[in-house]
Amino acid sequence: MSRLPFYHLIVYVPVTHAQIVRNALAAAGAGRIGHYDSCSFSMRGTGRFRPQKGAHPAIGKTEKLEEVEEERIEVVIPATPKKKVREILAAARKVHPYEEPAIHLLPMIDEQGFL
Repeated sequence: MSRLPFYHLIVYVPVTHAQIVRNALAAAGAGRIGHYDSCSFSMRGTGRFRPQKGAHPAIGKTEKLEEVEEERIEVVIPATPKKKVREILAAARKVHPYEEPAIHLLPMIDEQGFL
């Protein structure tokens, strides 16, 4: 019997929008661990980017290097069908202010599934 995979989702977002993204992720079903929900981890850092011609940046101007205080938000997506994973990703993108948000989805081996 095959088990559905867990995923580790990482989203980089300006600090000003971090709670909005966390709320959207939790509402969509990410961050559930056992009898807990809305579980996440965040770290602050500096994001850097240069919007190119044709971009429509939420922050900064085209052709100018920009630095933004951002949060790295990490959540677990529990074993769920891919359709639900796509819904969680769509929920994050819907509230994210960036035109091209940095979102990473990694397959994860859950500790209990490994042992």
